[in-house]
Amino acid sequence: MDAGRVAQLAAQAVLEKKGIDPVILDLQGITLIADYFVIASGTSTVQVQAIAGRVEEILDAAGVELLHREGLEAARWVLLDYGAVVVHIFLEEERRFYDLERLWGDARRVAIESP
Repeated sequence: MDAGRVAQLAAQAVLEKKGIDPVILDLQGITLIADYFVIASGTSTVQVQAIAGRVEEILDAAGVELLHREGLEAARWVLLDYGAVVVHIFLEEERRFYDLERLWGDARRVAIESP
């Protein structure tokens, strides 16, 4: 499955769990870290964990291998590394503080498709 489709599935999983303001950033040609970042936030640690769990469920069912997970226990910033796609799920205040959208301001925003 191509990275763009993986990013779309992750963003749709975020929306299923009522994640706040999901964004897909296209990093191709900007960095070698990943092709796409999916960034979203939740209002509580429980919601952040639920969003991360749903992303994992959806991508696992699609046959996409999770390479690394970070931050799930504290659930202030959960990072799910799928290689070409990295999913960042923040508590709202953490997202504002780290402001990855500004940090990666050269990246093109990709519209999230309807499921």
